Amino acid sequence: MTTLEKIAAIEAEMARTQRNKATMGHLGILKARLAKLRRELITPKGGGGPTGEGFDVAKTGDARIGFVGFPSVGKSTLLSNLAGVYSEVAAYEFTTLTTVPGVIKYKGAKIQLLDLPGIIEGAKDGKGRGRQVIAVARTCSLIFIVLDVLKPLQHKRIIEKELEGFGIRLNKEPPQITVRKKDKGGINLQCLVPQSELDTDTVKTILAEYRISNADVVLKTDVTADDLIDVIEGNRIYTPCIYILNKIDQISIEELEIIYKVPHCVPISAHHKWNFDDLLYKTWDYLKLIRIYTKPKGQLPDYESPIILTGERLSVEDFCNKLHKTIMKEFKYALVWGTSVKHNPQKVGKDHILNDEDVVQVVKKV
Repeated sequence: MTTLEKIAAIEAEMARTQRNKATMGHLGILKARLAKLRRELITPKGGGGPTGEGFDVAKTGDARIGFVGFPSVGKSTLLSNLAGVYSEVAAYEFTTLTTVPGVIKYKGAKIQLLDLPGIIEGAKDGKGRGRQVIAVARTCSLIFIVLDVLKPLQHKRIIEKELEGFGIRLNKEPPQITVRKKDKGGINLQCLVPQSELDTDTVKTILAEYRISNADVVLKTDVTADDLIDVIEGNRIYTPCIYILNKIDQISIEELEIIYKVPHCVPISAHHKWNFDDLLYKTWDYLKLIRIYTKPKGQLPDYESPIILTGERLSVEDFCNKLHKTIMKEFKYALVWGTSVKHNPQKVGKDHILNDEDVVQVVKKV
């Protein structure tokens, strides 16, 4: 049996199996086997073959956004109108065949946009160019799932399933589980909150599938078997995602009001350039970027070209390294104006965490 046939057989068995306390262990084994087979598909045995024309785009700017969606939902039109980049647009399916990069400047940050070729159902199983598309999607700081407003739900479910199959978890936090392997002592399970799905037997069964017989497992929140498998696999990527519902010029105002209440959704019209402001505002919010302004001694702050810090790297040391690698060798302290300090200016050390739009002056050792 090929890997794809094995995956199909396991999925069929999972669909047949009733979910109850007695079958939890069996379902856990099936889910673990499925995750292992999917990993084989993502990283095939043997040397890595060619990536294919146009897929290995160099990462530039402060953040990277991937446009994922079915063919002909308006991804290329959206990219063209947002970034002024020409990505071939036509009314037939599969117009874009390679990754088309574009860059927009927003609030001083350079954000790279990637128009990825259309995903088809079964991409995670190697159909079409889907595997290469999703491999690029794994490197993005944010994913835009572009949907046709007239058929959003069926497309949304299919794309989510494809991305899940490639270990991309959308709008989720990493599960609060620690699995610490040890040399002896068996499986020791510690639950800090009551569990609705996992018990000691289920955890042991899943770990046995990965040939782990000695480990300390701590569950800090109510988690599922899928969460435990994600932690053991260790190759999952937790990416924020915005669902862009395109072609709102084809629906009524009443329908638009309902769509606005859906979480993580932004309705737009790429063709008419409607609601781009709201999309960019939400993008900034999801990327969690902050702007830091530099202030040379005795001069006004430079508000034209801020230093952009991302994610968890928001300290004065990260700011100095972004300016130049050698600054930390001569660093004495920094003066900070802004919301991260109690009085302006405040003298801080390299571990001080900065907020958006702080002004920083670095003082070097004499």
